[in-house]
Amino acid sequence: MTTIVKITAKGQTTIPQDIRAALHVAAGDLIAWEMAEDGSARVRRVQPLDIEYLRAVEGTLSEWASKADEEAYREL
Repeated sequence: MTTIVKITAKGQTTIPQDIRAALHVAAGDLIAWEMAEDGSARVRRVQPLDIEYLRAVEGTLSEWASKADEEAYREL
């Protein structure tokens, strides 16, 4: 399916309804743009992170939270 849309001066565009339906996205949802080496782009729906789960997991990662770890992994 190919749909052509115009990009505004602010870099915005409207995602056509049939594309939104295929991606299962609506207002407020997150999407990710991924560029391929051949210059093509792919867009996909992104699931929002479960903040409560991440906070619970954060407590188990304290062994990786030292100043030495910060320095060692800063450039990653």
